[in-house]
This record gives sequence, structure tokens and C-alpha cells, in this order.
Amino acid sequence: QVQLVESGGGLVQSGGSLRLSCAASGRTFSIYAMGWFRQAPGKEREFVGYISWSGSITNYADSVKGRFIISRDNAKNTVYLQMNSLKPEDTAVYYCAATGGVDRLVRLVRGEGDYWGQGTQVTVSS
Repeated sequence: QVQLVESGGGLVQSGGSLRLSCAASGRTFSIYAMGWFRQAPGKEREFVGYISWSGSITNYADSVKGRFIISRDNAKNTVYLQMNSLKPEDTAVYYCAATGGVDRLVRLVRGEGDYWGQGTQVTVSS
């Protein structure tokens, strides 16, 4: 019912920046919160951050706080992840997710997204 497509991944050097995009299509009226997750080789999927429908509420993992910024453009049904001061430990496949309902933020931070993108690779070299 909802499709999410990430883009913007690539290879950067330590200290560099990337901006990831996640475009939603389909029943986007039911999407109230969107977030980003990442998974490095051999590790569990990790919460990165989320943003509410209005953009008034954002939350970030401690590992990225102060370096990453989540924003959204509802007119374009798109959420962004601006990644600054990238470190090698940021290397991972990054996924976007979306949730709806009254418990949308709780479910999202738990990784219980209603919809998921296919992921985009981010590689940060030393």
C-alpha cells in the first residue's frame, strides 16, 4: 500500500557529508511518522532517528546526535537524512521506515515499521 525508496547513498571520506532521501508513494495519507535505521555487517539493525508528520518532534540515537539531521517535505512525500561529520563506524546499509496510528512513534523507535525501503549503502572510508 505504501512504497518507500531510498537514494543518496555512496562512498565518502571521514568528515564528509551525504544526504539520503526517502520518497513515499501509495497511501501516504496514512503515514504520520518516518524514521531511519541502519545495519552494519554482522550487527543488528540500529535505530538512527525519526521525525513526526509535522516535523515538530525528532529523536536521534546518541551515536549520531549533533551530526545527523532528519527533515521532511510532506508536499513531496519525502524524508531526508542529512549526515555530517561522517565516521567509518557510520558505514552501513541505511533503511527508511514509516508508521501510522496513535502508537506510531513507539513502534517506529522499536523498529516495528509498517513499511520499509530497500536500503541504500553508505560507506565511509578512513
